[in-house]
Amino acid sequence: MNFNLSASLNITKLVFKPSLCLPHHTVSTFNDLPIPLDKGLKKEGRDVRIKAVILDKDDCFAIPDTSEVYKPYKEKFEALKAAYPGRRLLVVSNTAGATSWDRTLQLAGELEKNTGVHVLQHSVKKPGCGSEIMEYFRKHPETGVTDPAQVAIVGDRLTTDMMLANMMGGWGFWVKDGVVPLQQKSLFARMERHLSSFLAARGVEAPEPYSPFE
Repeated sequence: MNFNLSASLNITKLVFKPSLCLPHHTVSTFNDLPIPLDKGLKKEGRDVRIKAVILDKDDCFAIPDTSEVYKPYKEKFEALKAAYPGRRLLVVSNTAGATSWDRTLQLAGELEKNTGVHVLQHSVKKPGCGSEIMEYFRKHPETGVTDPAQVAIVGDRLTTDMMLANMMGGWGFWVKDGVVPLQQKSLFARMERHLSSFLAARGVEAPEPYSPFE
């Protein structure tokens, strides 16, 4: 069982601030992501400059337990690589690269080989690895990232990916439908759908990160 201690510890934050799990922009599938991602936020009236993109893997651009891009998403994936070249595109997964799960980093190596995108080696699972992500960008100044408000997180889970985005002060892009059909998703993933609708109906919105470009 892939137990996520970070998510379990951070989930209590939603009791006091439920907006932490909400996205700033929602798309149906990975293929529906705007390129550049700024477009999705500017359409909603935000003046944002995204310099780097963090991608979740499982049920976002890949079938869970695989190390390659889901075939129908390959063209979009290559377009993202072109828009955010080099280390400006980074995979942060709770399987590949997470040292509590991928102890030998074999999964990370396979994913990097198959996608041509760097995979973050991190000790804390999402949503608690924001500091490790920002340390990565500090080590690679060529990305131009100096503030988390310049980073977008793309993923299919509210309580890991979107919470990561909001907790670190970035922008959350929710891939609502993913690769796996709804009836085959985990109970927690299905419950998140209801949580999103419940909060949206009550006017709850994702918190705005501080941006140096405002």
